[in-house]
Amino acid sequence: MRYDLAGRTIFITGAARGIGAELARAAVARGARVALAGLEGERLRQLGEVLDAHWYECDVTDQAALDAAVASTVDRFGGVDVVVANAGIANLGTVAVGPVDALVRTVEVNLCGAIRTVSAALPHVTAARGHVLIVSSAAAFTAMPGMAAYCASKAGVEQFANVLRLETRAAGVTVGTAHPIWIDTDLVRDIRADLASFNATLRRLPWPLSTVVPVEQCVDALLNGIERRRRKVYVPRSLALVQALRPVVLSGFSDALITRFGGRTMVGQMEDEVRQLGRSFGRSSVEGRG
Repeated sequence: MRYDLAGRTIFITGAARGIGAELARAAVARGARVALAGLEGERLRQLGEVLDAHWYECDVTDQAALDAAVASTVDRFGGVDVVVANAGIANLGTVAVGPVDALVRTVEVNLCGAIRTVSAALPHVTAARGHVLIVSSAAAFTAMPGMAAYCASKAGVEQFANVLRLETRAAGVTVGTAHPIWIDTDLVRDIRADLASFNATLRRLPWPLSTVVPVEQCVDALLNGIERRRRKVYVPRSLALVQALRPVVLSGFSDALITRFGGRTMVGQMEDEVRQLGRSFGRSSVEGRG
C-alpha cells in the first residue's frame, strides 16, 4: 500500500542544497510538510520561505542542537512522520595525504550524524509508525582511491540501518537506505572541478559506476522509495546488480578493476592535486571554508 505523503511531516538534514534541498521541494509538491535542518542558515531561511517550510540551523554532530531542531519541528507540525538523514560531506585526498581530522570529520558527519539524527527523531517517527530513510551511497559496496573515510562511513550507515530495521519492525517503523552513484550536486561538481585525476578515472570506469545522475532523478527515486517504504533505493536501479555482486566486488577482482581503470596512476596524481589545493573539502562545503 502506498504511503501517502500528503499531510505528513518530513524532517530532512543537509537540506540547504543538493539532494536535501531538491527533496524538500519535491516533497512539498506532493503535499508534505517539511522541516529543513543544516549548517547554512541563510540558504535554509530562503528555501523555507519559498516552501513555507520550517527550518533550523544545526550541526548533525551536535546532539543538543539536533534534539532542539526536532523539538521545534514537533512544536510547529505536531510530530515527525519521516526522517531523512541526508547530511554528508566528502574529504579530498588519500589517507596518506589527507589530514586525519578531515578523515575523522567525514565519518563524524556521515555516520555519527546519521545515528544522531535518527536517534533524535525516532520517538516521534515511532509514534507515527513512520519511515526512516538514511542516505548511504554506492560507496557502501564499492571502493575507489581517495574515498576511504567516505566509503567507510557509508558502509557503516547501511549496517546501522539494517539493524535499526530489525529493532523497530515490531513498532511499525520501516527503515530504508538510499544508494546513489555520482549525483550532479555541488559535492560532486566540486570534486570534478578540483581533481582532474577523478575526472580521468570516472571516464574510464565501466557502466554503471561511471554514471552521473541528475539530482531530480535521484530525488524522484528517493520519494518513491519513501512512498513504498522500501528497504533499499538504488540510483540508478542498475546499482542493485553491483550490490548483488558484492562478494565479487569486494574480492581481488575489485582491486584489479580499479587498477585497470586508472587507480594506479590516479593515487599519485590525486595526492599532488590535493597538496596544491591546500584544503581538504570542496569549495561549496561549509567544511572547506574554514
